[in-house]
Parts: sequence; structure tokens; C-alpha cells
Amino acid sequence: MKKSKCGSNFNDSCQTGLVYVLGFVGALIYYISAASGFWMTVLAILKALVWPAMLVFDALKFLAM
Repeated sequence: MKKSKCGSNFNDSCQTGLVYVLGFVGALIYYISAASGFWMTVLAILKALVWPAMLVFDALKFLAM
């Protein structure tokens, strides 16, 4: 049996990374499309990097009501 590049358990490590990368690209496209200038584009890239933290924060804020 051939080992994957991502480690001993392909399903856990590679698919999680793939979900993050796809989410990053989607967030990057969304935020850059709304950016209006150079500094807003820089901010959009930074927001795309931390989108999981913003998602969890908003979800916990919603659940705590």
C-alpha cells in the first residue's frame, strides 16, 4: 500500500487543508471584489487569511445571544 504525501491518514490531513485552501480562495475573491483601493485590497488579503477565526467568533456570538 502506497503512503500519501500528506501523512499516514490522507482523509484527516489533506482534506482539512483542502477545505481551508478552498475557503481562503473563496474569501479572497469575495473580499477583493468588495475592495476599492490599494489599502482595502491589503486588508482584504488579511481578512481572507483569518476568515476561520471570524467565522467561529460570529457563530459563538450568535449562539450566545
